[in-house]
Amino acid sequence: MPILSDAAKKALIIASTEVLPKSLRITTREPMLARLELGIARRADLLIIAHPKSGNTWLKAMLSRLYQVRYDLPDRLMNKSDEYSRRNPAIPRMAATNGYYSYESAVGKALAADAPDNPLKHKALMLLARNPLDIAVSWYMQFTKRQSARKQELINHNLNNPIDRHSVEMWEFVRHSEIGLPFLIDYLNGWARNIEALPSAIIVRYEDLRHDTANTLVRILKLMGESFTRDEIEAAVEWGSFDNLRKLESEGFFRQGGMTLRNPKDPESFKVRRAKVGGYRDHFSPKQIVELESLTNERLSPIFGYTPISPEAELATGS
Repeated sequence: MPILSDAAKKALIIASTEVLPKSLRITTREPMLARLELGIARRADLLIIAHPKSGNTWLKAMLSRLYQVRYDLPDRLMNKSDEYSRRNPAIPRMAATNGYYSYESAVGKALAADAPDNPLKHKALMLLARNPLDIAVSWYMQFTKRQSARKQELINHNLNNPIDRHSVEMWEFVRHSEIGLPFLIDYLNGWARNIEALPSAIIVRYEDLRHDTANTLVRILKLMGESFTRDEIEAAVEWGSFDNLRKLESEGFFRQGGMTLRNPKDPESFKVRRAKVGGYRDHFSPKQIVELESLTNERLSPIFGYTPISPEAELATGS
């Protein structure tokens, strides 16, 4: 009897609980999906922790491309967990999770600095960090324009004040919601503490991945114990460029995973949206920017290198 893929198991859980009343659907789905999430993490060779809109899908696209070319795998097939290892056991498994929202919190709890020792704590693990100011804006776009109803339902279930995606304004979401900038700062600070206690974990910044993609990929591959030639890595970087992925997404090239096309008429709904470092400044008034940057300077751990916000950056905002 064939063993179901991780994606098929997840789809089965979603489909089998769809007919239940909302409250029962949520309380049934969460523990089932949590067990599945933990299982995927335990079987993974690389565990990626990343808040949504931190570059996780982009990173997986480039890593997928390396194995697609080497093992002649379909271009449209992304490696989210076991998609490649089921075809070739030599290809490592990956698991990516935010480690916080709904059922994904099961992995976060297992990796917490004060949690008992367990196999997850000894895996090759990376925290993919991004400036929380940029996450906040992209997260708003994701939450209001791309996110599936089932994911939103599970996230809202655990909020004291659920968010209406149809009416929430960006400032309200970023500054005052339970999952806006103050939370994002706490999220990164918490994972910095967790990472410090793990023996085989590193922090990779989205900004470094954008600035020096090839060498940052080499660092990640070294963590995985994998080796590719410079030509292979450069080819994967080129394939994963913003222009190429944006073109492929707009053409509906991707059939599964987070890159599927949602609304071709709305550029802000694209998964490959802008990829701009510091792009948050385009969305707020000078006064609002000062408030957001001050909050970040005051509360975000300096370990990430995002603070303090430089005077040059403040000058650029016009404040």
